[in-house]
Amino acid sequence: MPRLWNATIEAHRGAVREAVLDTTAALVSERGLRAVTMSEIAERSGIARATLYKYFPDVDAILLAWHERQIVAHLQQLSQVADGAGPVGERLRAVLETFALITHERHDPDLSALLHAGAHVSRAQQQLHRFVRELIAEGAESGQLRGDVAPNELATYCLHALTAAGSLPSKAAVRRLVGVVVGGLNTHA
Repeated sequence: MPRLWNATIEAHRGAVREAVLDTTAALVSERGLRAVTMSEIAERSGIARATLYKYFPDVDAILLAWHERQIVAHLQQLSQVADGAGPVGERLRAVLETFALITHERHDPDLSALLHAGAHVSRAQQQLHRFVRELIAEGAESGQLRGDVAPNELATYCLHALTAAGSLPSKAAVRRLVGVVVGGLNTHA
C-alpha cells in the first residue's frame, strides 16, 4: 500500500479510538460505571458495534485505555512544571500543587478502584516520585530545602500526604495542604 494510504488509515483508527475513549468517559460521567454498555458506546461514537469490538473487548478495557491517556497527559503536565524556570522551591511547590489538584479532581470511587489497579499506574507513580525526589535533592544541594532527611523519604512523605487532597472540600483547602507539606521541606523546619 502507498505510504499516504497507510497514514490515512492510521489517522482514521486513531480518531476512532479517541472518539470511543471520549464517548465512554462522558457516558460513565453521566450514568455511572456499571450502567454503560458497548452498544451505547458504539451508537454514541457513531460506529458499528462490531467495529467497536475490533478496538476493545469490553467497557473496562476502554476505561483503562482512557485512564492511560489521562495519566500520560498528567505526567506531561507535571514534567513541564518540574522543568520550568524559576527557583527549585517554586518548581517543587508547583509540581506538588499540580499533583494535589489532579488528585482533588477524582470523583467516582468505583471508577478509581477499577482504574488504579493497573501496572500503568505503578509506572506513573514511580515517575512522579522521581520528579519530586529530584527537585528535593536539587533544593537540598542548593541549601533551599532541608537536607537532614533523604530526598527519597521526603518525596514519599509529600506524595502520600497530598493524596488527602482527594477528600478535601475545595481547591483552597488543597492549596493550604500543599503549603503545609512544602513548609515541612524548608530548611527552617
